[in-house]
Amino acid sequence: MPLSIDENEILVGLGQGPVTQRLDRSNRHGVVAGATGTGKTVTLQILAQAFSDAGVPVFAADVKGDLSGLAMPGTPNEKMLARAASMDLPLTPGAPPVVFWDLFGEKGHPIRTTISEMGPLLLSRLLELNDVQEGVLTIAFHVADQDGLLLLDLKDLQAALKYVADHADEIGTQYGNVSAATVGTIQRKLLTLQTQGAEHFFGEPALDLSDLMRTDAAGRGYVNLLAADRLIQSPKLYSTFLLWLLSELFETLPEVGDPEKPKLVFFFDEAHLLFNDAPKALLEKIEQVVRLIRSKGVGVYFVTQNPADIPDAVLGQLGARVQHALRAYTPADQKGLKAAAQSFRVNPAFDTAEAIQALGVGEALVSTLDEKGAPRIVQRTLIRPPASRLGPLAPQERAALQAKSPVAGVYDQAQDRDSAYEILQSRALKAEREADAERAEQEAARRAEAEAKVREREARASRPRASSRQTMTEAFAVTLVRTVASQAGRELMRGLLGGLSRRRR
Repeated sequence: MPLSIDENEILVGLGQGPVTQRLDRSNRHGVVAGATGTGKTVTLQILAQAFSDAGVPVFAADVKGDLSGLAMPGTPNEKMLARAASMDLPLTPGAPPVVFWDLFGEKGHPIRTTISEMGPLLLSRLLELNDVQEGVLTIAFHVADQDGLLLLDLKDLQAALKYVADHADEIGTQYGNVSAATVGTIQRKLLTLQTQGAEHFFGEPALDLSDLMRTDAAGRGYVNLLAADRLIQSPKLYSTFLLWLLSELFETLPEVGDPEKPKLVFFFDEAHLLFNDAPKALLEKIEQVVRLIRSKGVGVYFVTQNPADIPDAVLGQLGARVQHALRAYTPADQKGLKAAAQSFRVNPAFDTAEAIQALGVGEALVSTLDEKGAPRIVQRTLIRPPASRLGPLAPQERAALQAKSPVAGVYDQAQDRDSAYEILQSRALKAEREADAERAEQEAARRAEAEAKVREREARASRPRASSRQTMTEAFAVTLVRTVASQAGRELMRGLLGGLSRRRR
Protein backbone atom coordinates (compact mmCIF):
# COMPACT_ATOMS: atom_id res chain seq x y z
CA MET A 1 0.00 0.00 0.00
CA PRO A 2 1.56 3.36 -1.00
CA LEU A 3 2.67 5.65 1.79
CA SER A 4 0.16 8.30 2.72
CA ILE A 5 1.21 11.53 4.35
CA ASP A 6 -0.50 14.80 5.18
CA GLU A 7 -0.11 17.66 2.68
CA ASN A 8 1.44 19.71 5.49
CA GLU A 9 4.30 17.21 5.80
CA ILE A 10 7.30 16.11 3.77
CA LEU A 11 8.46 12.52 3.69
CA VAL A 12 11.93 11.81 5.10
CA GLY A 13 11.82 8.01 5.03
CA LEU A 14 10.29 4.89 6.48
CA GLY A 15 10.63 3.61 10.04
CA GLN A 16 7.86 1.90 11.98
CA GLY A 17 5.71 3.99 9.65
CA PRO A 18 6.22 7.06 7.49
CA VAL A 19 8.78 9.41 9.06
CA THR A 20 7.83 12.95 8.20
CA GLN A 21 8.74 16.57 8.85
CA ARG A 22 5.90 19.01 9.44
CA LEU A 23 6.15 22.12 7.28
CA ASP A 24 4.66 24.32 10.01
CA ARG A 25 7.48 23.21 12.34
CA SER A 26 10.29 23.39 9.78
CA ASN A 27 11.29 26.88 10.91
CA ARG A 28 12.35 25.31 14.23
CA HIS A 29 15.68 24.33 12.66
CA GLY A 30 17.44 20.98 12.56
CA VAL A 31 20.66 19.03 12.29
CA VAL A 32 21.87 16.33 9.88
CA ALA A 33 24.88 14.53 11.31
CA GLY A 34 26.98 11.48 10.57
CA ALA A 35 30.40 10.23 9.63
CA THR A 36 31.76 10.67 6.12
CA GLY A 37 30.15 8.30 3.62
CA THR A 38 27.06 7.50 5.65
CA GLY A 39 24.56 9.35 3.42
CA LYS A 40 24.35 12.92 4.74
CA THR A 41 24.53 14.43 1.25
CA VAL A 42 21.68 12.26 -0.05
CA THR A 43 19.57 13.20 2.98
CA LEU A 44 20.26 16.88 2.32
CA GLN A 45 19.33 16.31 -1.34
CA ILE A 46 15.96 14.66 -0.63
CA LEU A 47 15.09 17.27 2.01
CA ALA A 48 15.95 20.13 -0.36
CA GLN A 49 13.81 18.66 -3.13
CA ALA A 50 10.94 17.94 -0.75
CA PHE A 51 10.93 21.51 0.53
CA SER A 52 11.09 22.81 -3.05
CA ASP A 53 8.13 20.63 -4.10
CA ALA A 54 6.19 22.10 -1.16
CA GLY A 55 6.85 25.64 -2.43
CA VAL A 56 9.66 26.46 0.01
CA PRO A 57 12.84 28.10 -1.39
CA VAL A 58 16.11 26.55 -0.26
CA PHE A 59 19.68 27.78 0.14
CA ALA A 60 22.45 25.19 0.45
CA ALA A 61 26.23 25.23 0.24
CA ASP A 62 27.57 22.61 -2.19
CA VAL A 63 30.90 21.87 -0.56
CA LYS A 64 31.91 18.88 -2.71
CA GLY A 65 30.08 19.74 -5.92
CA ASP A 66 27.86 16.66 -5.89
CA LEU A 67 24.71 18.51 -4.79
CA SER A 68 24.52 20.07 -8.25
CA GLY A 69 22.86 16.86 -9.45
CA LEU A 70 19.70 18.21 -7.83
CA ALA A 71 19.14 20.23 -10.99
CA MET A 72 18.64 17.17 -13.21
CA PRO A 73 16.20 14.24 -13.02
CA GLY A 74 17.87 11.07 -11.82
CA THR A 75 18.20 7.69 -13.46
CA PRO A 76 17.25 5.19 -10.74
CA ASN A 77 19.49 2.14 -10.45
CA GLU A 78 18.34 -1.26 -9.23
CA LYS A 79 19.29 -0.53 -5.63
CA MET A 80 17.27 2.68 -5.57
CA LEU A 81 14.29 1.02 -7.24
CA ALA A 82 14.42 -1.80 -4.71
CA ARG A 83 14.48 0.66 -1.83
CA ALA A 84 11.53 2.59 -3.25
CA ALA A 85 9.61 -0.66 -3.72
CA SER A 86 10.31 -1.70 -0.13
CA MET A 87 8.79 1.60 0.99
CA ASP A 88 5.78 1.34 -1.36
CA LEU A 89 7.02 4.62 -2.80
CA PRO A 90 6.80 5.38 -6.52
CA LEU A 91 10.16 6.67 -7.72
CA THR A 92 9.47 9.17 -10.48
CA PRO A 93 12.56 11.00 -11.77
CA GLY A 94 12.34 14.74 -11.29
CA ALA A 95 14.32 17.82 -10.34
CA PRO A 96 13.56 21.11 -8.62
CA PRO A 97 14.38 24.49 -10.21
CA VAL A 98 17.95 25.43 -9.29
CA VAL A 99 19.95 28.67 -9.31
CA PHE A 100 23.74 28.37 -9.06
CA TRP A 101 25.78 30.93 -7.12
CA ASP A 102 29.51 31.32 -6.65
CA LEU A 103 31.46 33.96 -4.70
CA PHE A 104 34.15 33.76 -7.38
CA GLY A 105 31.71 33.86 -10.31
CA GLU A 106 33.12 30.68 -11.85
CA LYS A 107 30.39 28.06 -11.33
CA GLY A 108 27.43 30.32 -10.77
CA HIS A 109 26.22 33.89 -10.57
CA PRO A 110 28.52 36.12 -8.50
CA ILE A 111 27.20 36.72 -5.02
CA ARG A 112 28.39 39.91 -3.32
CA THR A 113 27.85 42.07 -0.31
CA THR A 114 29.33 45.40 0.75
CA ILE A 115 31.84 46.05 3.51
CA SER A 116 29.24 48.17 5.32
CA GLU A 117 26.69 45.36 5.29
CA MET A 118 29.24 42.88 6.60
CA GLY A 119 30.04 45.14 9.56
CA PRO A 120 33.08 45.31 11.86
CA LEU A 121 32.19 42.30 14.05
CA LEU A 122 32.07 39.73 11.25
CA LEU A 123 35.01 41.35 9.45
CA SER A 124 37.06 41.16 12.63
CA ARG A 125 36.36 37.46 12.82
CA LEU A 126 37.19 37.03 9.15
CA LEU A 127 40.49 38.90 9.62
CA GLU A 128 41.20 37.20 12.99
CA LEU A 129 41.72 40.55 14.73
CA ASN A 130 42.37 40.95 18.44
CA ASP A 131 40.33 43.29 20.64
CA VAL A 132 42.54 46.34 20.01
CA GLN A 133 42.54 45.82 16.25
CA GLU A 134 38.78 45.26 16.25
CA GLY A 135 38.40 48.54 18.13
CA VAL A 136 40.37 50.43 15.48
CA LEU A 137 38.35 48.77 12.72
CA THR A 138 35.15 49.84 14.48
CA ILE A 139 36.47 53.41 14.66
CA ALA A 140 37.14 53.34 10.92
CA PHE A 141 33.55 52.27 10.28
CA HIS A 142 32.21 54.98 12.60
CA VAL A 143 34.34 57.72 11.06
CA ALA A 144 33.26 56.63 7.58
CA ASP A 145 29.61 56.76 8.62
CA GLN A 146 29.99 60.19 10.18
CA ASP A 147 31.76 61.49 7.08
CA GLY A 148 29.27 60.01 4.62
CA LEU A 149 31.83 57.61 3.13
CA LEU A 150 30.37 54.46 1.58
CA LEU A 151 32.36 51.31 2.35
CA LEU A 152 31.54 49.01 -0.55
CA ASP A 153 34.67 47.04 -1.36
CA LEU A 154 38.10 46.26 0.06
CA LYS A 155 39.79 49.32 -1.43
CA ASP A 156 37.19 51.49 0.31
CA LEU A 157 38.06 49.97 3.67
CA GLN A 158 41.79 50.29 2.97
CA ALA A 159 41.29 53.97 2.09
CA ALA A 160 39.23 54.56 5.25
CA LEU A 161 41.91 52.97 7.42
CA LYS A 162 44.58 55.14 5.80
CA TYR A 163 42.42 58.21 6.46
CA VAL A 164 42.10 57.21 10.12
CA ALA A 165 45.86 56.71 10.39
CA ASP A 166 46.60 60.07 8.72
CA HIS A 167 44.25 61.85 11.15
CA ALA A 168 45.07 59.75 14.19
CA ASP A 169 45.68 62.71 16.51
CA GLU A 170 42.32 64.40 16.02
CA ILE A 171 40.41 61.09 15.80
CA GLY A 172 42.17 59.68 18.84
CA THR A 173 41.02 62.52 21.09
CA GLN A 174 37.40 61.73 20.22
CA TYR A 175 37.25 57.94 19.80
CA GLY A 176 40.39 56.58 21.43
CA ASN A 177 43.98 55.91 20.52
CA VAL A 178 44.68 54.86 16.94
CA SER A 179 48.23 53.70 16.29
CA ALA A 180 49.83 53.47 12.89
CA ALA A 181 51.16 50.01 13.81
CA THR A 182 47.64 48.68 14.47
CA VAL A 183 46.31 50.13 11.22
CA GLY A 184 49.27 48.61 9.40
CA THR A 185 48.48 45.17 10.84
CA ILE A 186 44.88 45.39 9.69
CA GLN A 187 45.99 46.51 6.23
CA ARG A 188 48.31 43.49 5.93
CA LYS A 189 45.47 41.15 6.90
CA LEU A 190 43.23 42.78 4.33
CA LEU A 191 45.91 42.16 1.73
CA THR A 192 46.04 38.49 2.72
CA LEU A 193 42.27 38.28 2.46
CA GLN A 194 42.44 39.89 -0.96
CA THR A 195 44.89 37.26 -2.20
CA GLN A 196 42.38 34.59 -1.17
CA GLY A 197 39.84 36.06 -3.58
CA ALA A 198 37.72 38.07 -1.14
CA GLU A 199 37.72 41.07 -3.48
CA HIS A 200 35.17 39.11 -5.56
CA PHE A 201 32.82 38.95 -2.59
CA PHE A 202 32.85 42.62 -1.57
CA GLY A 203 31.27 45.05 -3.99
CA GLU A 204 28.17 45.75 -6.02
CA PRO A 205 25.62 44.82 -7.15
CA ALA A 206 25.00 43.38 -3.71
CA LEU A 207 22.76 40.37 -3.30
CA ASP A 208 19.05 41.11 -3.07
CA LEU A 209 17.74 38.58 -0.55
CA SER A 210 14.44 38.36 -2.38
CA ASP A 211 16.31 36.60 -5.20
CA LEU A 212 16.91 33.69 -2.81
CA MET A 213 13.21 33.32 -2.06
CA ARG A 214 11.77 32.78 -5.51
CA THR A 215 9.23 30.26 -6.70
CA ASP A 216 8.72 29.14 -10.28
CA ALA A 217 5.52 29.21 -12.35
CA ALA A 218 4.49 25.83 -10.91
CA GLY A 219 4.84 27.13 -7.36
CA ARG A 220 7.99 25.17 -6.57
CA GLY A 221 10.68 26.87 -4.51
CA TYR A 222 14.01 27.53 -6.16
CA VAL A 223 16.97 25.66 -4.70
CA ASN A 224 19.90 28.09 -4.47
CA LEU A 225 23.18 26.16 -4.59
CA LEU A 226 26.37 27.93 -3.56
CA ALA A 227 29.42 26.41 -5.23
CA ALA A 228 31.70 26.08 -2.22
CA ASP A 229 34.34 23.59 -3.33
CA ARG A 230 36.86 26.42 -3.77
CA LEU A 231 35.40 28.62 -1.05
CA ILE A 232 35.79 25.91 1.59
CA GLN A 233 39.56 26.22 1.18
CA SER A 234 39.19 29.54 2.98
CA PRO A 235 37.10 28.29 5.93
CA LYS A 236 36.89 31.69 7.65
CA LEU A 237 35.53 33.32 4.51
CA TYR A 238 33.09 30.43 4.00
CA SER A 239 31.64 30.47 7.50
CA THR A 240 31.65 34.27 7.78
CA PHE A 241 29.76 34.59 4.50
CA LEU A 242 27.05 32.13 5.60
CA LEU A 243 26.76 33.80 9.00
CA TRP A 244 26.44 37.17 7.25
CA LEU A 245 23.67 35.75 5.09
CA LEU A 246 21.79 34.53 8.16
CA SER A 247 22.28 37.90 9.85
CA GLU A 248 20.97 39.75 6.79
CA LEU A 249 17.90 37.52 6.65
CA PHE A 250 17.32 38.18 10.33
CA GLU A 251 17.70 41.95 9.92
CA THR A 252 15.62 42.19 6.74
CA LEU A 253 12.67 39.84 7.06
CA PRO A 254 9.55 40.80 9.01
CA GLU A 255 8.23 38.87 12.00
CA VAL A 256 5.77 36.13 10.99
CA GLY A 257 5.78 33.80 14.00
CA ASP A 258 5.23 30.18 12.97
CA PRO A 259 4.00 30.23 9.35
CA GLU A 260 2.29 27.32 7.60
CA LYS A 261 5.58 26.71 5.84
CA PRO A 262 8.97 28.44 5.96
CA LYS A 263 9.87 31.38 3.76
CA LEU A 264 13.32 29.86 3.31
CA VAL A 265 15.19 26.78 4.49
CA PHE A 266 18.93 27.24 4.94
CA PHE A 267 21.35 24.26 4.95
CA PHE A 268 24.74 25.00 6.50
CA ASP A 269 27.14 22.24 5.43
CA GLU A 270 30.41 21.71 7.33
CA ALA A 271 28.76 23.57 10.21
CA HIS A 272 31.67 22.99 12.58
CA LEU A 273 33.58 25.68 10.66
CA LEU A 274 31.11 28.24 11.97
CA PHE A 275 32.02 27.56 15.58
CA ASN A 276 35.74 26.76 15.39
CA ASP A 277 37.77 29.35 17.32
CA ALA A 278 34.81 31.74 17.36
CA PRO A 279 35.15 34.43 20.08
CA LYS A 280 32.51 34.66 22.76
CA ALA A 281 30.86 37.74 21.24
CA LEU A 282 30.45 35.96 17.91
CA LEU A 283 29.07 32.80 19.51
CA GLU A 284 26.51 34.93 21.32
CA LYS A 285 25.52 36.53 18.02
CA ILE A 286 25.15 33.12 16.34
CA GLU A 287 23.01 31.89 19.21
CA GLN A 288 20.86 35.01 19.03
CA VAL A 289 20.35 34.75 15.27
CA VAL A 290 19.47 31.04 15.43
CA ARG A 291 17.08 31.62 18.33
CA LEU A 292 15.25 34.56 16.78
CA ILE A 293 15.35 33.93 13.04
CA ARG A 294 12.72 31.20 13.25
CA SER A 295 10.15 33.92 13.97
CA LYS A 296 11.11 35.39 10.57
CA GLY A 297 10.04 32.13 8.92
CA VAL A 298 13.58 30.84 8.23
CA GLY A 299 14.64 27.31 9.12
CA VAL A 300 18.35 26.63 9.62
CA TYR A 301 19.67 23.08 9.24
CA PHE A 302 23.25 22.38 10.28
CA VAL A 303 25.05 19.55 8.45
CA THR A 304 28.07 18.19 10.29
CA GLN A 305 29.83 14.98 11.26
CA ASN A 306 28.94 15.05 14.93
CA PRO A 307 26.32 17.02 16.87
CA ALA A 308 29.04 17.69 19.43
CA ASP A 309 30.51 20.11 16.86
CA ILE A 310 27.61 22.45 17.65
CA PRO A 311 27.53 24.35 20.97
CA ASP A 312 24.85 23.21 23.41
CA ALA A 313 23.18 26.64 23.38
CA VAL A 314 22.57 26.24 19.63
CA LEU A 315 22.01 22.47 19.60
CA GLY A 316 19.20 22.83 22.10
CA GLN A 317 17.26 24.96 19.62
CA LEU A 318 17.32 22.38 16.80
CA GLY A 319 13.98 20.60 16.54
CA ALA A 320 14.53 18.12 13.68
CA ARG A 321 17.38 15.63 14.11
CA VAL A 322 18.69 13.23 11.50
CA GLN A 323 21.58 11.14 12.80
CA HIS A 324 23.50 8.90 10.42
CA ALA A 325 26.06 6.39 11.60
CA LEU A 326 28.86 7.36 13.97
CA ARG A 327 31.93 5.35 14.86
CA ALA A 328 33.32 5.42 18.40
CA TYR A 329 36.97 4.46 18.16
CA THR A 330 38.46 7.10 20.46
CA PRO A 331 37.39 8.63 23.79
CA ALA A 332 36.41 11.79 21.93
CA ASP A 333 34.29 9.71 19.51
CA GLN A 334 32.62 7.94 22.42
CA LYS A 335 31.82 11.26 24.06
CA GLY A 336 30.28 12.52 20.82
CA LEU A 337 28.29 9.31 20.44
CA LYS A 338 26.91 9.62 23.95
CA ALA A 339 25.95 13.27 23.34
CA ALA A 340 24.21 12.32 20.08
CA ALA A 341 22.27 9.50 21.71
CA GLN A 342 21.16 11.64 24.62
CA SER A 343 19.78 14.33 22.29
CA PHE A 344 16.93 12.03 21.17
CA ARG A 345 13.65 11.17 22.83
CA VAL A 346 14.13 7.53 23.79
CA ASN A 347 12.49 4.74 21.80
CA PRO A 348 12.01 1.67 24.04
CA ALA A 349 12.39 -0.60 20.99
CA PHE A 350 16.17 -0.13 20.78
CA ASP A 351 19.24 1.31 22.49
CA THR A 352 19.93 4.64 20.80
CA ALA A 353 23.72 4.60 21.18
CA GLU A 354 24.01 1.05 19.84
CA ALA A 355 21.67 1.84 16.96
CA ILE A 356 23.75 4.85 15.89
CA GLN A 357 26.81 2.63 15.51
CA ALA A 358 24.90 -0.06 13.66
CA LEU A 359 23.27 2.13 11.03
CA GLY A 360 23.98 1.31 7.39
CA VAL A 361 24.48 3.73 4.52
CA GLY A 362 21.21 5.49 3.82
CA GLU A 363 19.84 4.77 7.27
CA ALA A 364 19.45 7.29 10.09
CA LEU A 365 17.87 7.86 13.44
CA VAL A 366 15.25 10.56 12.91
CA SER A 367 13.23 12.65 15.32
CA THR A 368 11.09 15.61 14.27
CA LEU A 369 8.59 17.87 16.00
CA ASP A 370 4.90 17.06 16.30
CA GLU A 371 2.03 19.50 15.82
CA LYS A 372 2.55 20.84 19.35
CA GLY A 373 6.25 21.43 18.77
CA ALA A 374 7.36 18.51 20.99
CA PRO A 375 10.04 16.03 19.83
CA ARG A 376 8.71 12.76 18.49
CA ILE A 377 10.14 9.44 19.62
CA VAL A 378 13.27 8.63 17.64
CA GLN A 379 12.85 6.12 14.83
CA ARG A 380 15.35 4.05 12.94
CA THR A 381 14.63 5.23 9.43
CA LEU A 382 15.39 4.12 5.91
CA ILE A 383 15.91 7.41 4.03
CA ARG A 384 13.83 7.70 0.87
CA PRO A 385 15.75 7.55 -2.44
CA PRO A 386 16.18 10.82 -4.36
CA ALA A 387 14.29 11.57 -7.56
CA SER A 388 17.08 13.80 -8.88
CA ARG A 389 20.52 12.83 -10.08
CA LEU A 390 23.19 11.61 -7.70
CA GLY A 391 26.57 13.20 -8.42
CA PRO A 392 27.69 16.46 -10.00
CA LEU A 393 26.56 18.09 -13.22
CA ALA A 394 28.81 18.38 -16.24
CA PRO A 395 30.15 21.92 -16.81
CA GLN A 396 28.09 22.36 -19.98
CA GLU A 397 24.91 21.32 -18.13
CA ARG A 398 25.61 23.84 -15.41
CA ALA A 399 26.33 26.59 -17.95
CA ALA A 400 23.07 25.89 -19.83
CA LEU A 401 21.01 26.11 -16.63
CA GLN A 402 22.82 29.27 -15.57
CA ALA A 403 22.00 30.94 -18.89
CA LYS A 404 18.28 30.31 -18.27
CA SER A 405 18.42 31.43 -14.64
CA PRO A 406 15.86 34.01 -13.44
CA VAL A 407 18.76 36.22 -12.30
CA ALA A 408 20.87 35.86 -15.45
CA GLY A 409 22.59 39.18 -16.18
CA VAL A 410 21.59 40.77 -12.86
CA TYR A 411 24.80 40.11 -10.92
CA ASP A 412 27.23 38.99 -13.59
CA GLN A 413 28.78 42.42 -14.23
CA ALA A 414 30.46 44.15 -11.28
CA GLN A 415 29.78 47.84 -10.63
CA ASP A 416 32.14 50.37 -9.06
CA ARG A 417 30.39 53.61 -8.17
CA ASP A 418 32.00 56.45 -6.24
CA SER A 419 32.53 55.45 -2.64
CA ALA A 420 35.09 55.97 0.14
CA TYR A 421 38.12 55.20 -2.04
CA GLU A 422 37.12 57.55 -4.85
CA ILE A 423 35.92 60.31 -2.49
CA LEU A 424 39.05 60.25 -0.34
CA GLN A 425 41.24 60.08 -3.43
CA SER A 426 39.37 63.08 -4.87
CA ARG A 427 39.84 64.97 -1.60
CA ALA A 428 43.54 64.13 -1.55
CA LEU A 429 43.97 65.31 -5.15
CA LYS A 430 42.05 68.51 -4.38
CA ALA A 431 44.20 69.15 -1.30
CA GLU A 432 47.33 68.47 -3.36
CA ARG A 433 46.18 70.87 -6.07
CA GLU A 434 45.41 73.55 -3.46
CA ALA A 435 48.82 73.01 -1.87
CA ASP A 436 50.46 73.22 -5.30
CA ALA A 437 48.54 76.42 -6.03
CA GLU A 438 49.60 77.92 -2.68
CA ARG A 439 53.20 76.98 -3.31
CA ALA A 440 52.96 78.51 -6.80
CA GLU A 441 51.54 81.73 -5.35
CA GLN A 442 54.32 81.91 -2.77
CA GLU A 443 56.93 81.23 -5.42
CA ALA A 444 55.41 83.90 -7.68
CA ALA A 445 55.45 86.39 -4.80
CA ARG A 446 59.10 85.63 -4.05
CA ARG A 447 59.96 85.94 -7.73
CA ALA A 448 58.12 89.26 -8.01
CA GLU A 449 59.93 90.59 -4.94
CA ALA A 450 63.29 89.54 -6.34
CA GLU A 451 62.51 91.12 -9.70
CA ALA A 452 61.45 94.35 -7.98
CA LYS A 453 64.81 94.51 -6.18
CA VAL A 454 66.65 93.95 -9.45
CA ARG A 455 64.69 96.71 -11.15
CA GLU A 456 65.38 99.07 -8.26
CA ARG A 457 69.13 98.45 -8.50
CA GLU A 458 69.04 99.00 -12.22
CA ALA A 459 67.13 102.24 -11.77
CA ARG A 460 69.68 103.55 -9.29
CA ALA A 461 72.49 102.61 -11.59
CA SER A 462 70.98 104.56 -14.52
CA ARG A 463 70.70 107.95 -12.70
CA PRO A 464 73.46 110.72 -13.65
CA ARG A 465 76.13 111.26 -10.95
CA ALA A 466 78.52 114.23 -10.19
CA SER A 467 82.02 113.24 -11.26
CA SER A 468 84.97 113.79 -8.89
CA ARG A 469 87.41 113.90 -11.80
CA GLN A 470 88.53 117.21 -13.42
CA THR A 471 88.85 117.72 -17.12
CA MET A 472 92.23 118.90 -18.49
CA THR A 473 90.95 122.48 -18.95
CA GLU A 474 89.57 122.52 -15.44
CA ALA A 475 92.81 121.19 -14.07
CA PHE A 476 94.85 123.80 -16.04
CA ALA A 477 92.59 126.59 -14.86
CA VAL A 478 92.82 125.44 -11.29
CA THR A 479 96.59 125.17 -11.58
CA LEU A 480 96.79 128.55 -13.20
CA VAL A 481 94.70 130.17 -10.53
CA ARG A 482 96.75 128.50 -7.88
CA THR A 483 99.96 129.58 -9.56
CA VAL A 484 98.83 133.17 -10.01
CA ALA A 485 97.52 133.30 -6.53
CA SER A 486 100.66 131.84 -5.15
CA GLN A 487 102.92 134.22 -7.10
CA ALA A 488 100.84 137.23 -6.19
CA GLY A 489 100.94 136.16 -2.63
CA ARG A 490 104.66 135.86 -2.65
CA GLU A 491 104.99 139.23 -4.29
CA LEU A 492 102.69 140.74 -1.78
CA MET A 493 104.58 139.18 1.04
CA ARG A 494 107.79 140.30 -0.37
CA GLY A 495 106.44 143.77 -0.80
CA LEU A 496 105.23 143.91 2.69
CA LEU A 497 108.31 142.41 4.20
CA GLY A 498 110.54 144.27 1.84
CA GLY A 499 108.83 147.47 2.74
CA LEU A 500 109.29 146.77 6.34
CA SER A 501 112.84 145.90 5.81
CA ARG A 502 113.50 149.11 4.01
CA ARG A 503 112.05 151.14 6.77
CA ARG A 504 114.28 149.46 9.25
CA ARG A 505 117.24 150.39 7.26
